[in-house]
Amino acid sequence: MWDNSATQENIEFRHMTTHRTILVTSALPYANGPIHLGHLVEYIQTDIWVRFQKMRGNTCHYVCADDTHGTPIMLRAEKEGIAPEELIRRVHGEHLRDFTGFHIEFDNYYSTHSEETRQLAETIYGRLKERGLIEARSIEQYYDPVKEMFLPDRFIKGECPKCHAKDQYGDSCEACGATYSPTDLINPYSAVSGAAPVRKESVHYFFKLGKCEEFLKTWTRAGHLQDEAANKMAEWFEAGLSDWDISRDAPYFGFEIPDAPGKFFYVWLDAPIGYMGSFKNLCERLNLDFDQYWNKDSNAELYHFIGKDILYFHALFWPAMLEHSDFRTPSKIFAHGFLTVNGEKMSKSRGTFITAESYLQQGLNPEWLRYYYACKLNGTMEDIDLNLEDFVARVNSDLVGKYVNIASRTAGFITKLFDGHLADRFPDEYPWYEQELVGYADEIASLYESRDYGKAIRLIMLLANLGNHYIDAQKPWELSKNSSKRDYLQQVCTVGLNTFKVLTLYLKPVLPSLAKNVETFFNLSPLVWTDASVKLLSHKINSYQHLLTRIDPKQIESLVEANKQNLQTAVQPEPHSQQRHAEHQQHTIQPIADTISIDDFAKIDLRIARIAKAEHVEGADKLLKLTLDIGSETRTVFAGIKSAYDPAQLEGKLTVMVANLAPRKMKFGLSEGMVLAASDERGGPFVLIPDEGAQPGMRVK
Repeated sequence: MWDNSATQENIEFRHMTTHRTILVTSALPYANGPIHLGHLVEYIQTDIWVRFQKMRGNTCHYVCADDTHGTPIMLRAEKEGIAPEELIRRVHGEHLRDFTGFHIEFDNYYSTHSEETRQLAETIYGRLKERGLIEARSIEQYYDPVKEMFLPDRFIKGECPKCHAKDQYGDSCEACGATYSPTDLINPYSAVSGAAPVRKESVHYFFKLGKCEEFLKTWTRAGHLQDEAANKMAEWFEAGLSDWDISRDAPYFGFEIPDAPGKFFYVWLDAPIGYMGSFKNLCERLNLDFDQYWNKDSNAELYHFIGKDILYFHALFWPAMLEHSDFRTPSKIFAHGFLTVNGEKMSKSRGTFITAESYLQQGLNPEWLRYYYACKLNGTMEDIDLNLEDFVARVNSDLVGKYVNIASRTAGFITKLFDGHLADRFPDEYPWYEQELVGYADEIASLYESRDYGKAIRLIMLLANLGNHYIDAQKPWELSKNSSKRDYLQQVCTVGLNTFKVLTLYLKPVLPSLAKNVETFFNLSPLVWTDASVKLLSHKINSYQHLLTRIDPKQIESLVEANKQNLQTAVQPEPHSQQRHAEHQQHTIQPIADTISIDDFAKIDLRIARIAKAEHVEGADKLLKLTLDIGSETRTVFAGIKSAYDPAQLEGKLTVMVANLAPRKMKFGLSEGMVLAASDERGGPFVLIPDEGAQPGMRVK
């Protein structure tokens, strides 16, 4: 029925008979936005693994924290008019609310902005410095002349110096994975204001990663990484390891570097240390021994679950920092792929950029998604796809049609005819129960251990089919009509409900809330893995209550609709409307257009924008290319105002733009809005310039 061939990892697993002490982390979500369905892949994957370990009787602690430092946090708090500390407190509550809603059960969910993380960061930095692995040197750094601040790597964009991909960040390329200095970018620009940055000198602190290369070459090939991840590391070794800039200049929200006023630890230095800080906080609360888990001679196991996009930081910087500051390194780092929805990146216009909060607010069961992700996940770095049509079919077919169906077809007979008591024995003919249903407990456990949840789920559903085939063959609904068959009916239903109990045990890491309801139904204490072989005989059960509903496709339609962000505006531009004024031959005052309702007008999002940059467009007679700063982001707009302005006249001025106009692909590039302008027979078009006191990002009312 099933391929019993075992991987080396599974063979090793079967010999893990001793009690294990395990510490598990997931990557820290950044405190600058909501949790969405893409994020949940990792936390659900980790939570399933942790719950499985606890069911096996192992000591397993799961810690995480909000990643709270950096310029984006500082700028967002500034925009909202609050302190960064207030912002991260609020977001922490929102994140924990969403994780809890999806039954993700941390032993501690903390913050990197903590005294524990500060002390550990200073300790690690001090030890690296003592070993000659920290160097201070003056560097040229990009400075935004509009915002008057040094620009962090992620706030500088340009062309990758390695593969020449456009619009890449200043620290790493999303196209080829290369890392570099921001000054290596080709044609850089500020992602804050759109202005071309200027170079200024500043003293920065560097971690000499290149000196750790021999250690890292050995470590990355010692079984700590998936093969595909280790192969990726080899590519980076061939390119050579650069020293890592671990400092940032004020203003910056983070920890100040000891004995370096105005210099702060780069967020990526203290973020992974946040794993340690969160665990240290847990140790203080539960009186655990921190050193037992983090000393070099520790026998505890340490596992990090991360996305493949942050592999470089976790597989190179992090183990190098730990090794050379006298802490232990991770046992293994488990990297997973990205999430697509219906085969494409999550999309706001299609309604598939779905937040965790929105999913729950629409009344969808979080365990539907947990189950679907489990069906898709394995131990590799492959991307997974949330196909919404398949999501409905898989949940309805597997969970309702196969799994819950076993209980709903048998429990009623036990309650009505036998006062809720199971039989004292099984019938004689049930070899599949011991040989396959219970017999596959170790195989399913090994699949959970290796994170091959998809294969585990397929096996569990095959076993559910055995239970349903048995019930189909025995026909308890017909046995109930024959009083002479009552004892046999009780035994058949007892087999069915024991089957349901074992399947529940196998699915419990994935469906913890449903499993808890089943435990209540069976009058059982929480199921553990060894309960697979325990039969419930002469046991009193409670009255069966409906356990799970089917997904109505209309619920998915509502979810998608609720998450659509309408990028269309009520006023649609005519073709080439940005050039219309210059082309218009009638120099007369135009009549007032047909009236619109206040609701129509409310759909138009007018924003104050600063013209950070204005330039001619090669090959265009009437267009200027404007880079507009609207406070939280920059936009590119092509405007037909060349006849009225020299570009130099416009830079630094404020204007008004339609911010929610649908982006329009033009011959010269993508135009992401429209500036408001006016003209008549006296000339123009002239852009609208607001009064003094207006600020970029303000909404025009």
